[in-house]
Amino acid sequence: MKIVPLLGRILFALIFVMSGLNHISGAGADMTAAAGVPAAHVLVPIAGLLALVGGVSILLGYKTKYGAWLIVIFLIPVTLALHKFWGVADPMQAQLQMAMFMKNVAMLGGALLLAYFGGGPYSIDNNKAK
Repeated sequence: MKIVPLLGRILFALIFVMSGLNHISGAGADMTAAAGVPAAHVLVPIAGLLALVGGVSILLGYKTKYGAWLIVIFLIPVTLALHKFWGVADPMQAQLQMAMFMKNVAMLGGALLLAYFGGGPYSIDNNKAK
């Protein structure tokens, strides 16, 4: 069962590593600007850097707790600014945004667990502790 936290870290981190790489290049900045976020062409790459660094940290299990806090810092404003399902008139779009909002809330919960418990037995952090 010691492998379970490793598998969980890998699966959790993948979305942040992949989207972080995309966001660093500015992908999504136009959509973010359309959602009313000021300076989106600056903020999106910064958010991408947070996601990428946090994701790699969690993936490797290196300074996992700090990496998880980077993901928390990334997720809170992104979730609140981009997935405002309560203000969407079209029922189909509102449902989609609510699903995205709840997905981010679930990932926020996972990040908080990692911030508290760390990377687990098969992590660089755990090897350093020995």
